[in-house]
Amino acid sequence: MDKTKKQFEQVINECRTVFKNKLKDYGTAWRILRTPSLTDQIYIKANRIRSIQIKGEKKVDEGFIPEFIGIVNYSVMALVQLDIGFAECPDLKEKEALELYDKFIYQSRDLMFDKNHDYDEAWRNMRIASFTDIILMKLLRIKQIENNEGKTIVSEGLDANYSDIINYSLFALIKLILENEKA
Repeated sequence: MDKTKKQFEQVINECRTVFKNKLKDYGTAWRILRTPSLTDQIYIKANRIRSIQIKGEKKVDEGFIPEFIGIVNYSVMALVQLDIGFAECPDLKEKEALELYDKFIYQSRDLMFDKNHDYDEAWRNMRIASFTDIILMKLLRIKQIENNEGKTIVSEGLDANYSDIINYSLFALIKLILENEKA
């Protein structure tokens, strides 16, 4: 589990760096997005990964790593929006946005640590394509919950699904970045 904790910190730091740099470029323009729009942004990225996996080739020279980082960061944004609501204009300073980022990325990570204990690192034997499919399934669940105005009968809510998407994306990043360094 110590190895997993260390690897999670490494990929979280990569995602956070991208988020921070984009804050410098764009500010918090994402604050105007409602959660269904963020869900669709995540869907676009996950669908592109799956499309390339199926076709075996890509026409745009951008690999899976930036897409999974985007999925993580858009999912954190969605958790922020669920928590404080969307805004009519960018309303957060960089420091506030980063504090919220840290709050939700580490809540998701802690959930993963609890689940990982019970599942005994089963994710290490999974394929990137499986992570992609599970993320897409979670997105379809989110869309259904959004269509139901956020209500569920027995299922987890939007926040749990976004957290799971973060963690499956972080698993993929660990496999793509850190475990491929050994090869």
